[in-house]
Amino acid sequence: MRILPREEKFFELLNKQTRLLTEAAAILLEGVEAGNGHLKAIGPRIEQYEHECDEILHELFKRLNQTFITPLDPEDIQSLCSHLDDVMDGMEEAAHCIVSYKIDPIPQPVIDICRFLVKTVAEVKAAVEVMDKNREILKHCIEINRLEGQVDQIVRLAVVDLYDNETNPILIMKLKEIYDVLEWTVDCCEDVSDVLQTVVVKNS
Repeated sequence: MRILPREEKFFELLNKQTRLLTEAAAILLEGVEAGNGHLKAIGPRIEQYEHECDEILHELFKRLNQTFITPLDPEDIQSLCSHLDDVMDGMEEAAHCIVSYKIDPIPQPVIDICRFLVKTVAEVKAAVEVMDKNREILKHCIEINRLEGQVDQIVRLAVVDLYDNETNPILIMKLKEIYDVLEWTVDCCEDVSDVLQTVVVKNS
């Protein structure tokens, strides 16, 4: 059952934003699986997606200021697109840190988190695509929250292992920052889920 009136341009821009996220997540995973050198070579593609995402954010804000009646509360649209942009920023920052800090080999927990990030971003994309259908959207939001919990567990175990077994204090700081950035990025996906659930409640 459709719960929202359609203003196609807003939905079109939001869907474009999530498509960029899925492409960036796939590139990040490809890079960390292949190694630092490959991530350095393909990292600029993530930067390009980040710039495109910023342009979408600006376009959405511009349309919000020019549109009298929007398909959602303007605050919800603003919050949604801002959190989506945060996800992209997090992926770009993670790639930058891994390359700049010359992390090689890339630890398995980093690869595992990026695999979960691909799954989480795919759920975000699917949720935004059906954001006018309350039952379907909640299914994706539940899965986003479940994946976020699994990433939290990976990060906790990785940090414990880092402090217990790594003797290089500089490397500890570098890897801890990377884990923090990746965890924050997945948390931003959960922020998107929270906004979408609010939209469902408001429009049920």
